[in-house]
Amino acid sequence: METRQINCRPGEVAGRGHDLAIEVGGLHQRYGSFEAVRGISFSVRQGELFALLGTNGAGKTTTMEVLEGFAKPGDGQVRVLGLDPWRQRRALRPRMGILHQDAGFIGDLTVAETVDMWRGMSADAGRGTIDNALALVDLENKAKTKVRQLSGGQKRRLDLALAVLARPEVLFLDEPTTGMDPEARVATWRVIQSLRTEGTTVLLTTHYLEEAERLADHLAIMHEGRIHTYGTVDEVVAAAGDQVTFRLAVSAAEAKTRFPQGLPFVAGNAPLVTYAADHLQAVYTLDDGHPGDRAQAAMRTLLSWSDQSGVTLERLEVRRGTLEDVFMRVVGEVR
Repeated sequence: METRQINCRPGEVAGRGHDLAIEVGGLHQRYGSFEAVRGISFSVRQGELFALLGTNGAGKTTTMEVLEGFAKPGDGQVRVLGLDPWRQRRALRPRMGILHQDAGFIGDLTVAETVDMWRGMSADAGRGTIDNALALVDLENKAKTKVRQLSGGQKRRLDLALAVLARPEVLFLDEPTTGMDPEARVATWRVIQSLRTEGTTVLLTTHYLEEAERLADHLAIMHEGRIHTYGTVDEVVAAAGDQVTFRLAVSAAEAKTRFPQGLPFVAGNAPLVTYAADHLQAVYTLDDGHPGDRAQAAMRTLLSWSDQSGVTLERLEVRRGTLEDVFMRVVGEVR
């Protein structure tokens, strides 16, 4: 899969749209001589969950800080709900929810006191009650517990409760499930999905690729300040290709004698072959053709070849490409 910088949503031009909650056009951001974000463009529709993925230092958090109004864009245009988050932050802030990577809680306050303090400091947060906020993230039984006694995962859930207390129109989540155990992570996914169902637009960064696959409507993968691939989850994963693998119970010397022409090409692709003492393993990557039927077509070719050759394709397996495959290919090709 060839990776390339993506400048805007396919089929759209960068610019304002009535159904767009977030618009980024040609964003550059520098810290001294270091360019953290190098001319990225994307848009997020209202009610959509958009996942921004990338390696450490890819520019994800910097992009989020500009969108949240904490940093002035170095160059380019940024709009959230049609407003400039830097110049019009006072008007925009009550309509946004933000979850940062670091909480910054006061350890000696209880969980309930923390929510109450936040309600007192935040515009429109009065719409959310303490009980409802804690119930949303399953922390009701921790209401009287001091924050410093919470686990890392519980602090992240408290962070989320504060971020959504006022039921924001746009929610920024920077690594929301870091430190959570698998059960808490799945529960948090349900909370995020319910907010999206209610119409909240969500921009999410995460290192958990399964999280992005489970939640995102669209996603982009950043690396070294640029967006290198973009699309729906299915579009991005389909570009990774399917894999067909099998073993043949022959040594390297036997394979040369029995298959002088080598293993068959499938849809124009040669296999990657590795040898052990008593067998070889073949891996075909299929990234051409329609994703819905390319694996079946490959299987017909291979089964026909095995019948004609009188061999058994041991441990025959077809595997759909994954988001991890795409991610690692982006990183590997750019370096």
